[in-house]
Amino acid sequence: MSSKLTHFNESGEAHMVDVGDKAVTARRATVTGWISMEPATLKLIEAGGHKKGDVLGIARVAGIMAAKKTHELIPLCHPLMVTRINIEFTTDFDQSRVHCEATVECRERTGVEMEALIAVQTSLATIYDMCKAVDRGMTIGDVQLASKAGGKSGTWQRTETSTTKP
Repeated sequence: MSSKLTHFNESGEAHMVDVGDKAVTARRATVTGWISMEPATLKLIEAGGHKKGDVLGIARVAGIMAAKKTHELIPLCHPLMVTRINIEFTTDFDQSRVHCEATVECRERTGVEMEALIAVQTSLATIYDMCKAVDRGMTIGDVQLASKAGGKSGTWQRTETSTTKP
């Protein structure tokens, strides 16, 4: 792991990293997270009985839209030509949660970790927004990079003991 924060120049000023000399390679990042809720809220989502419509379908579209706009939200992110965004939801009735996994891919000079993080966070926040009228106690948690591939640093996979990013 590099000990240098790349978004600061020699004078300690924030700057956008120059990726112009880096090779264009296939990049992929997968991020996971969850939102917990009352069992009745989860049943409402699963049954499609929410008066605002298909909660998970709308959350998926919101996550995709957000991933494509990551460079507009994170000041020093490069705009990327994303080639694929896949967002999957899994309902977990034992823990009364919806799990979200976003995988983002591109062929670029820099990675798509931020796009995948924004996709998951926005998807989960959209679920919260759509369901807050019936359950204000929902909790979003464990949003984390699960894996990344491509670029100079290669492949990284979260393990049970992973505590830091690649």
